[in-house]
Amino acid sequence: MVKKVDPVRGMWRIDLHMHTWVSPDSRTDPKALIARARAVGLNRIAVTDHNAIEGALEAQRLAPDLVIVGQEIDTESGGELIAYYVQEVTPRDLPLQEAIRRLREQGAVISISHPVDSRRNSALGEKLTLEVIDQVDALEVFNARCLRGADNVRAAELARQYGKAITAGSDAHTLREVGRGYLTLPPFRDNPQAFLASLRKATPDGHLSGIWPHFASTFAKLRK
Repeated sequence: MVKKVDPVRGMWRIDLHMHTWVSPDSRTDPKALIARARAVGLNRIAVTDHNAIEGALEAQRLAPDLVIVGQEIDTESGGELIAYYVQEVTPRDLPLQEAIRRLREQGAVISISHPVDSRRNSALGEKLTLEVIDQVDALEVFNARCLRGADNVRAAELARQYGKAITAGSDAHTLREVGRGYLTLPPFRDNPQAFLASLRKATPDGHLSGIWPHFASTFAKLRK
């Protein structure tokens, strides 16, 4: 169970990676997701479904003060990007450079989700991450679904080395996971530029979720 944690006075606590029923490996209802996020004390969340934004748009209609529209994008390489303030869907399985170009054209803030996760096939990996690191805004430096904490540590090292902003999140596919990974950062206006400026002053925190959420995702896939 995630307990509500009060952020440092004057700071926000935000979870930038979570999924709804729109993702093939989640059954979470957007309305329930919003209620859970408020219950654990999050000031903002990003809904980042796989290759879709319908769930994020529904959640934003229900809670415009809380929800940032995002997307997690499968690329031709097999690795994933994650983006915020998305205006339109970026198709899956595009070449990595083309996906970045399309996100940049719509003014999205671009990060790489779990970039060096050694236990996940959807990680871009260090080699490809470094090939595009100058073209993205941020790296996800804490993902609660990583099974090895060292992989998050390495992502944070790369962000520092290359002067990148940071993102973090629970990667929640179930309600129990919401808030397990988050950033503490200064409040920001609801636009990409202010969001990115705040990310540059953020501190990641959270707890690894362990292996059970991966079984929950497999179960969701089978049920669907």
